[in-house]
Order: sequence, then C-alpha cells, then structure tokens
Amino acid sequence: MMRWLLNIGFRRFARLNDYDTTYLQEMTDAWPGAGLRYLVLPALSRLTGPDPDIWAGAILASVLDGDCGPCAQLVCNDALAKGVDPACLAACLRRDFAAAGAVGLGFCFAEAAIEGAEDAETLRVEIVRRHGARAAIAAAFAAASGRVYPVLKRGLGHGAACHAIRLGEKDIAVVRADP
Repeated sequence: MMRWLLNIGFRRFARLNDYDTTYLQEMTDAWPGAGLRYLVLPALSRLTGPDPDIWAGAILASVLDGDCGPCAQLVCNDALAKGVDPACLAACLRRDFAAAGAVGLGFCFAEAAIEGAEDAETLRVEIVRRHGARAAIAAAFAAASGRVYPVLKRGLGHGAACHAIRLGEKDIAVVRADP
C-alpha cells in the first residue's frame, strides 16, 4: 500500500513538473522505506528563507556541483515560480556573478561552502549583512542539500549531465568553473 501511494505521488510530481521520476519509482518499488525517507529531503532543500534570490543561487550552485541537468532545470523552474529574475539565473549559469545580484551572492556562497574555500565566511557575513541571518541559514541548507538529488540519481543509475537550462524561451549554456 505504501509503495502504491508513494508512486502515485511521484507520478503526479512528474506530470506537474515535466520531470522524470522513474528513479524514485524504481527505488520505491525495491524499497518503500527509502521512498518514504526521500520525502524528507524537500524539507531541507526548499527552506527558502526570507529572500528567494539568495536561496535560488545557493541551490542552483549545489545542484550544478552534483551535475544533473534535469535537477538544475527543476530548481530553476522552482526559482522562477518564486519570483526570481530569469536574467539573474542566466547570469549565474554563465558565471557572470556581477550581473546576478543576490542570486549570484547565494551561488558564490554555496560554491565556497561546498569547496571549503576561504571566502565562504566572508560571503556568509555579506549575506547576513544584506539579507539577514535567516537568508544565510537558508543558503547553507541549500548548499548542503541541493547536491543530494544529483548524487542520488547518479547512484541509482539515472544521472544526466547538465549542459543547458531553459529559461523562458531561451536555452542558456552552463559554463563550468575552472578546475
């Protein structure tokens, strides 16, 4: 019964978001308890805080770090639905952070936090100064949790690399950070 209910929910999510949930359905068919635990993840990754722009940048950076195109598209669609400017998302995808405003600040913070870079604390303090402590907390949650989805999908044999994201009528090529 639990398997059936979970898969109904995953199929509904797929329809509403134009997103392939085959990996979730296969996981749930093999182990319903894992499917149930999966439902907890959005509580972490969708903690947007008071500024969706900061969250959007951080979650996008985290998902791109995990390198999943469908996951990144889903995150961008969610950010757009929350009112995030598509031009700022596009600027992050092109790594033009000066043009990305608060979205770029969230993106740079998440990259620094994930990499353990020295500027992570400076960026966190800047988020707190401009947007408040809750925005920094939301960005930290997004940085930590966004990459769970791509890693899980790849681990279950369903990963798909991210090359371009559709924002409105435009496909924006994803520019990778220099190694």
